[in-house]
Amino acid sequence: MESQNKVTRRERLEGALVGFLVGDALGVPYELRKPSELPAAEAIEMRPPASFHSHHGSVPPGTWSDDGSQALCLFASLWECGGLDLDDFGQRLLAWMGGGYMAVDSRPFDVGGTESEALTNFKAGVPAEKSGLAGPEGAGPGSLMRVLPLPLLWRGDDASLAEAAEKQSLLTHAHPAALVSSSMYALWVRRELEGADHAFERAAESLREIHPGGPLRRELDAILGTNSPREGAPACLHAARRAAEEPDYERIARRAVLFGNDAGTNAALAGAVAGARHGVQGIPERWWKSLRGKQLFVPILERWLGRS
Repeated sequence: MESQNKVTRRERLEGALVGFLVGDALGVPYELRKPSELPAAEAIEMRPPASFHSHHGSVPPGTWSDDGSQALCLFASLWECGGLDLDDFGQRLLAWMGGGYMAVDSRPFDVGGTESEALTNFKAGVPAEKSGLAGPEGAGPGSLMRVLPLPLLWRGDDASLAEAAEKQSLLTHAHPAALVSSSMYALWVRRELEGADHAFERAAESLREIHPGGPLRRELDAILGTNSPREGAPACLHAARRAAEEPDYERIARRAVLFGNDAGTNAALAGAVAGARHGVQGIPERWWKSLRGKQLFVPILERWLGRS
């Protein structure tokens, strides 16, 4: 494994975004399957083995899901608005859900029920910060899976980054588990971009200081104190954290897929961490070449990195 000190900031930024989309696409064929139903690690590829029945069998290999589309919606909103504008972001998510904005082939094939209900609330005039679902369904990974652009673009301190990560969650997922999972992941990616050792633990320490008490602190302590959360955003955060114990991008992404269930989200989250840690050069070329929809984000990527 290469020394993290040799990876430039630019390589980390590009690696995080590309690694996220590649990881999402890698995991799509294996979505909604138990770990016991998945192929062996060495067989995990963009195109699954012929004997494996994919839940998304009609989706061409190399296609990212709602994770990638929603993250690109947030990236474009942050970039064009110069900060987090929840109403603008909500309009972009409506354009994604209704017209395929930022979706490969303009086809939003994996719209979750929670997002659909919350965005319907927003479209009907419910304020963006109140349109998200606060019940158990609002603890799902839908806001965690799209939060990556915030640590990539945010210039403020940890407290303001955590606040923004939690605020973007309110649009669709208002349960404390979704809020604090989003802010925890945002701070983790920030530490990886800095090349910090023990990045997850340092992010957790910072978030504990930001939330010294209250419901978000209780939720954070529960997430960090659970060896294996069973569902929702905490389960995906856990899968990414465990997968990131592997030494390189390929093994990190494959291990994330093998947690099953939300395989695409697991691999997207872990892939961004791996890309931030090892740089874009650490992503297997065959997976990058297989990624579809590059025309949707490569021009944005080039303009962004030209100014970073």
